[in-house]
Order: sequence, then C-alpha cells, then structure tokens
Amino acid sequence: MKLRPLHDRVIVKRIESETTTASGIVIPDNAAEKPDQGEVLAVGPGKLDEDGDRMEMSVKVGDRVLFGKYSGQTVKLNGEELLVMKEDDLFAVVEK
Repeated sequence: MKLRPLHDRVIVKRIESETTTASGIVIPDNAAEKPDQGEVLAVGPGKLDEDGDRMEMSVKVGDRVLFGKYSGQTVKLNGEELLVMKEDDLFAVVEK
C-alpha cells in the first residue's frame, strides 16, 4: 500500500536524533524528545487558488524539513511511523 497525499499535504518520515550526548551520556527513549526534522517522502499536487489554478508546492521529495513538535497526523504504514501534514505546517527546508 502506498500513500498519495492530496492537495497541499506532504508525507514526512521523522529523522531520528542522536541518543547520545557529546559527553557520552546515553538518553533513554522515553526521555528523548520527538525529532522535529524529517525527510519528505511524497508531495501532493498543491492547493487551488481563488481562480481555480493549482499553486505549486515549495517542497519536493527528498527534502529535509523542519516542523513543529506536534505538527501533522501520525499514520503507520508497513510498520513505519509517518506524518501527514499540510505544507503550511513546515517551517523550513534544511539546505545541504
């Protein structure tokens, strides 16, 4: 089963953060915060403007993005946890 987002929605896979601090302290899973970065796996076609024209999305598949801690709706697909969110919920694209 594959997900194809509609309108201005994107599918994002969280990028797990480091579980060890710089000084070597291991952070247990239950104390670690959810990462606020992810990779875009799928992008919708974009929403329609007032004239009925489709607005182009500003992110693409493979982009690394920043988003809020509680952004998006979590879905499980093939045992993998993904986020479905609107493009407006994204804060920035991380440039390489």
